[in-house]
Amino acid sequence: MDNKLNKRVLIASLVGSSIEWFDYFLYGTVSALVFNQLFFRNEDPTVGLMIAYASFALAFFIRPLGGIIFSHIGDRIGRKKTLVLTLSIMGGATVLMGLLPTYEAIGIAAPILLVTLRLVQGIGLGGEWGGALLLAVEYAPKEKRGLFGSVPQMGVTIGMLLGTLALSVMTLLPEGAFLSWGWRVPFILSALLVFFGLWIRKGIDETPSFKQAQEKGEIAKIPFLETIRTHWKEVLIAVGAKVVETAPFYIFSTFIVSYATTQLDFSRTATLNAVTIATIVTTILIPIMGNLSDKIGRKKLYVGGTILMMLYAFPYFWLIHQESVFLLISATVLGLGIIWAPITAVLGTMFSEIFKSNVRYTGVSLGYQIGAALAGGTAPLVATALLRAYDNSYVPVALYIILTSVISLIAVSAVRERKNQHLDSEVA
Repeated sequence: MDNKLNKRVLIASLVGSSIEWFDYFLYGTVSALVFNQLFFRNEDPTVGLMIAYASFALAFFIRPLGGIIFSHIGDRIGRKKTLVLTLSIMGGATVLMGLLPTYEAIGIAAPILLVTLRLVQGIGLGGEWGGALLLAVEYAPKEKRGLFGSVPQMGVTIGMLLGTLALSVMTLLPEGAFLSWGWRVPFILSALLVFFGLWIRKGIDETPSFKQAQEKGEIAKIPFLETIRTHWKEVLIAVGAKVVETAPFYIFSTFIVSYATTQLDFSRTATLNAVTIATIVTTILIPIMGNLSDKIGRKKLYVGGTILMMLYAFPYFWLIHQESVFLLISATVLGLGIIWAPITAVLGTMFSEIFKSNVRYTGVSLGYQIGAALAGGTAPLVATALLRAYDNSYVPVALYIILTSVISLIAVSAVRERKNQHLDSEVA
């Protein structure tokens, strides 16, 4: 495979993934700053925030459905067509969010419409991640599969970075202007990113693995049923492995925005800056960790990162409770920027290596999206509920991070290392 095609595949995988996550995270950050005031009005601010976080979590529960729908198309008709569909659906929903009237203007219809669009976002993202990952992994040379598989994972942090930066710029506006129209601008401008993403994906052919499955007549009639019948253990491994990658991520990136500003009196700008700096660090480290996994193996890196996450749960909260902006930034960079990087860098490649090509799209999507639904979208909600139940003590939230680490370590104990082996050699 020539270098020019290599580059185009990686750019297409990264750009699409970045746009999808930009759209998705924009909602997460805005839900903590704006939606709790403009769409989910309540006398008790904590209840308003929890309702906003519940709407954030909702899309995670619809993501497995999106994964099933689009992975069916991806495993039956091809990866490429699916990626065009998911990007268009996701982008359309995001632009419409930016145009929605508020609760004050149209009453209860406002949160209903917002939640509906959030669900559409979830369906789109449910199919996008698996396609973007397989585009990179199935084109990758076997000795570089860890590096290629880490590139779409960078889309998660680049998307988050774009969302946070866009909102950081908008929060420079006076409070009234930000609440009335400033928050809408990034949602509407995301349309430009979507058009760019569709253009870059246009020039890419189907992946070698899918073509091979077609030639051998191995395309599954109903990929979902085939996956459940032949790869149910692998799906459970993937669900469990996703837990430590997703729950701490949303605590370090989304929950911290409201926690640091309401419980610890940090400014909104200082908190968003901490998340932004940590996101830049992890974006740089992800491909480095992916490359390292091609040398020492996915499992070693993943297990090492997970053990560090477990050990870091209490020190993280202790650091941010010193109420120093420098320590807030340091704590966020260490957790989100450094410890989380090896876990997320190898996750997609590790998932791809445990499924056969004819159900790979379905398998990786199911594992990833069910894991995200159970542990990701619920994380800010669970953390906020734990704080409320235990008089704002962070101890239960730290224990929650440790629990996610234990679950994931048990799940990956069954994974066999497959670095430097051909992707489509026998996996099950």
